[in-house]
Amino acid sequence: MKLLKKTGATLLSVSLIAGACLLISPSTNALTKELDPQLTKTTSITEKEDKEDVEALSIPKYIFAFIGDGMSHVQVNAAQVYNGTINNKDEVAIDPLAFSQFPIIGNMYTQDATSFCPDSASTATSMMTGEKTHSGVIGLGVDKTTVLDTLPELLKEDGYKIGIVSTVTLNHATPAAAYAHNVSRNNYYDIALEMATSNFDYFAGGELSEKGKEDGEKDIYTVLEENGYTIVRDKETMNALGSDDTKVYAITPGLETGDAMPYSIDIDEESVTLVDHVSNGINVLDNDDKGFFMWIESGKIDWAGHANDAMANIGETIAFDEAIQEAINFYNEHPEETLIIVTGDHETGGMTIGQASTGYDTALAVLQNQTMSYDEFDNVVADILEKDPTPSFDDVLPIITENFGLVVEAGEDTNLGLVLNAYDLERLEDALIETILGNTDPVEGTREYELYGGYEPLTVTLTHILNEKAGIGWTSYSHTGVPVPVYAMGVNAEKFGGSYDNTQLFHKLAEMTNVK
Repeated sequence: MKLLKKTGATLLSVSLIAGACLLISPSTNALTKELDPQLTKTTSITEKEDKEDVEALSIPKYIFAFIGDGMSHVQVNAAQVYNGTINNKDEVAIDPLAFSQFPIIGNMYTQDATSFCPDSASTATSMMTGEKTHSGVIGLGVDKTTVLDTLPELLKEDGYKIGIVSTVTLNHATPAAAYAHNVSRNNYYDIALEMATSNFDYFAGGELSEKGKEDGEKDIYTVLEENGYTIVRDKETMNALGSDDTKVYAITPGLETGDAMPYSIDIDEESVTLVDHVSNGINVLDNDDKGFFMWIESGKIDWAGHANDAMANIGETIAFDEAIQEAINFYNEHPEETLIIVTGDHETGGMTIGQASTGYDTALAVLQNQTMSYDEFDNVVADILEKDPTPSFDDVLPIITENFGLVVEAGEDTNLGLVLNAYDLERLEDALIETILGNTDPVEGTREYELYGGYEPLTVTLTHILNEKAGIGWTSYSHTGVPVPVYAMGVNAEKFGGSYDNTQLFHKLAEMTNVK
């Protein structure tokens, strides 16, 4: 396939101070950058373009592409503000995420062929193929027929090892865009069949949607094994994986068919995390030959955004950063051969720091009082209703206080920001009625949809109220048209500065790896 030619795109000149220090864990709140020497030079735009015309780009041997599904600038900064609020209680300060300190920052537009508020299928397709398509379509052109070569497919042909990691199901839109070509992202079984025949080296994370066995369909895990894949479901075996292991699918222990990995706020110390899957992926993919490409998605940043759950969203973004630290550690060992890119596919929820009821104030520390994700609290609500189908508000208030910190009356040690006012109580009592009645599927355009968005009414009202008290606002239960940031470090990182369309992610990577 032909690559788009450069058409006068202007790169920002950069003047960066070279440092010899290594990048260190974000938990220390300190980050210094070991920069590529060519990034430390100050050159004019003309000089830089002339130089690129006569010199071939370096070829990165190891490429990490991290995708925060639903993650834009606000999701990143909300996590930084939360960390800063928790760790710097007496001052207004942020604690930067590791990836936000990368030396190159760009801005990427996300619209697809049909909408300025696109979905993950079309945006991931744009990033993986360099072509626009319809929302809901994976790996096919705008005609919904033309099969588009994906970057991982091209790199695989060129000798790279390929790894695909996601916190959600591996035949979900974003991971699927690396290997699948289907008119609908919802054709999960057919997409999983393409996964089985992709010949990629490493899959890890969530389960698969639609296992099969309907209308004579063969069990998809049997199909994977017939195509040479080893299915790994226990932590000990995963942690023992190495470069001699080929065609591995590492499924997070404890999941059922169709399950995503649990939210970070809901796991314990023994859980297998995104960090583990990235670390194990490096062990499987690392090689002395061509190198590897790893496509890593944090999919539940998006899901928490849909549900307007700020604490779950922030938790996923912080966990995403911790997984990126594994790539940073690898970069520190291979600084002349590694490229790390971190971006999003689109924004979800219309999240913002600043809310009508708090004016210019924020209090993100109150989010600490939320003990679990909306998803887990839905289970708590279900347990309440199983014991008593018509509980009173007084019956559920102790459980609300326990899991969200919200109270009707302040005690001596109560944070006044957690006291429910008359309007809060009215909303919660109304939501409880809707929950008891089972009204969880309101019609779009109605007041009920605006209030609950199709989520469990009591749960989403609780997250809304706590978010508002923290100073976090939302405009949607869907995706928005906000551009997403791009962070890059390593070989050719400077190519990712500036503003550009998401199709250019493919073209920039294809150009520097010489794939056709």
